[in-house]
Amino acid sequence: MVVPAVTAMAANALGVLRGGLADLRPVPRVLVDQGPNRSLYRMTPSPEGDPVLLVPPLAAPALCFDLRRGCSVAEHLVERGRRTYLVDYGTVAFSDRRLGIEHWIDEVLPRAIRKVSEDSGGRGVHLVAWCLGGLFSLLTTADRPDLPVRSITTVASPVDFTAIPLVAPFRPLVDLTGGYLLTPLYRMLGGAPSYVVERVFWATGINKQLTKPLAILQNLGDRDYLAQIEAVDHFMDNMIAYPGRTFGQMYHRFFRANDLVEGGLDLNGRIISLAGVKVPTLVIAGQADTIAPRRAVERLVPLLENAPEVRFETAPGGHLGVLTGRRARATTWRHIDDFLDAQLSG
Repeated sequence: MVVPAVTAMAANALGVLRGGLADLRPVPRVLVDQGPNRSLYRMTPSPEGDPVLLVPPLAAPALCFDLRRGCSVAEHLVERGRRTYLVDYGTVAFSDRRLGIEHWIDEVLPRAIRKVSEDSGGRGVHLVAWCLGGLFSLLTTADRPDLPVRSITTVASPVDFTAIPLVAPFRPLVDLTGGYLLTPLYRMLGGAPSYVVERVFWATGINKQLTKPLAILQNLGDRDYLAQIEAVDHFMDNMIAYPGRTFGQMYHRFFRANDLVEGGLDLNGRIISLAGVKVPTLVIAGQADTIAPRRAVERLVPLLENAPEVRFETAPGGHLGVLTGRRARATTWRHIDDFLDAQLSG
């Protein structure tokens, strides 16, 4: 037993040195539509049936849904015979600093949803979204009931920002400064630069980062484990910036005012209520998520008072892990499959 284990460890170490173990090839896709901050892809093969649109958040790359072969949400949906699409916002430049939340919920997502429906023969669209992508999907659907949305799945999308331990220590200082602690900085930088987003994301898992070298040594014989570490590092290296105005609105409306916990969002006097969501919704929270802990996510359930069905599930993993960690394959993805199957048979 010892010899095969040592052989596996040696082979894995050699694989890492030769360029890596993770298969980072993207799922085959074709570009079906493009516009400002919007590239819409259809994964191939593309069977007939109700389409699923994968909606990423801002700042994180769209490869969150296609992390690596064998641990890719997009690959899984395609293999399950679902007609799968992905919207990619591309990079965010300083010139995009004036783009606000309105741009994403009035332009980017509605256009992507309509194009997916059109490309699928007029069928209703099932949205599967992660983090901020879930909030934007809910707000878009609530504000535009005419959109051909058939269901929404949100993964790790928090609505109660007072329940996030990461931001709690900063709240007294923000209140003391009248909420303008970060305003001059993000205005000067044009937003939150990608390297800042990466550092914040890294800090939320600092314990894992500190113990990662030891964990790698302890799991040197586990090729799948090492491939996952490599894929997550690749994901972290591709973080994207937040546009300045969007970041400012999130800071003041989500973090400071905690608008969403009351069921709506105030965009300069324009109120979007989550009660406007009138499609079946699945809400999933990560059991070890420090960015969007269960209490911050579960608070969404009673706010969707007009949705015909609201399911709440938890699954193992942190913020990214609950979406596309190794255990997500048998938990989160199963919840999504069961929910989508129920909508298709309903």
